[in-house]
Formats: sequence, C-alpha cells, structure tokens
Amino acid sequence: MPVPERGPRERMVFSAAQLIRRDGVGATGMREVAVHAGAPRGSLQHYFPGGKQQLVNEAVDWAGRYAGKRVARFLDESARAGRPTPAGLFAAMVRQWTDEYAASGFATGCPVAAATVDCAASGDATRKAAAVAFAAWTGPVAEALTGMGVPAARSGPLATLMVSALEGAILIARAEQDVRALTAIVTELAPLLDAAVERAVPGVSQG
Repeated sequence: MPVPERGPRERMVFSAAQLIRRDGVGATGMREVAVHAGAPRGSLQHYFPGGKQQLVNEAVDWAGRYAGKRVARFLDESARAGRPTPAGLFAAMVRQWTDEYAASGFATGCPVAAATVDCAASGDATRKAAAVAFAAWTGPVAEALTGMGVPAARSGPLATLMVSALEGAILIARAEQDVRALTAIVTELAPLLDAAVERAVPGVSQG
C-alpha cells in the first residue's frame, strides 16, 4: 500500500493499518503507530481522543475504503486482455497479494481481517467497523460484476464469495509461506464466476 502524502492524522491512520496487518490489534501500540507515522506522540491524543479503539476503527474503515477504491484499477487490469470478465477481475484482486508476497515475503495480511480476529482485544465497535469495511469492499465488487452482465441477484453473493475466498487464501498463504492457495482459488473459481454472466439470446431484444 502506498504511503499517503498527507498530514499527521492521515499518516497515523495509515500506519495503524499497516501495523495491524502485520502484528494484529493486540500487538499494535499507540507509541509504535506514532513512530511508524513519524508523528509527535502527543498528537495521538489530540487527533484520537477516543484512544486506541478510535484509531483502530478508523484504520479499519480506511482499509475497507481503500480496497473498494482499488476495484476500478483491478477492472482496468482485467480489461487489458480484452473485455473485463468476473474471472479477470478476481485474478487481478488476487494478483495484488501474490505480487506483494513475491516482493516482500509473507509478513502481512489484510488489516480488516486482522481486526476481526482480534475483536476480543478491540471491542464490539471494531467488529462493527470491520463489517462496514467489508461492505465497502464487496459493494464495488458487486457493482463491477453487475456491469459485466452478472444478474444483480447474484452479484452480491458472488462478491462475498470472492472476498471470502481471497481472505481465506491469504491466511493459508501466510501459514504455508507459499502462494499455492492464492493461485488455486483463481484457477478453481474462474469457471464459476464467468458462468454467472448472462449471455444474450440471439434474436431476443435486450432492451
């Protein structure tokens, strides 16, 4: 994830997301966030009067919105070989992680998933923030699927399937230190995803 060229508050939210995706919520301290962000420690209380939980929740929210915004870039990647397809979109989503692991190793995962797992340490507010973050991710994926011709009634469930499969494969990849699970979900889900596109019936008006 690129470092945002913004002020100390935005940098601290970004840094919290990066530390959570590497270490989890419980092991991410306010001091570490300030150091990672290059921000004065005293600014934490100023920007986050709700303390660590506020910072964690905002980091989770940022991560969900970031994932949702990247869908447009994934669509562009999918379209390079021709018309965008559900399988191509999913392959582009997964490629973000295989590329990262090839370049940097398997130290990090999804901050939203990490916060969800650590809800016992972060509270119900963080669980709710994670649910909203997942919705901010699956929503754009569902819209993209609908735009490719997937019936609206199936777009939401398939978006959930794609994100769920990706999150699970990320966990397995980190455990195994191998991208095998990530490449497997692309191969196995591709036919199912592309089969969901409604095909125009020759001679039947679609208007």
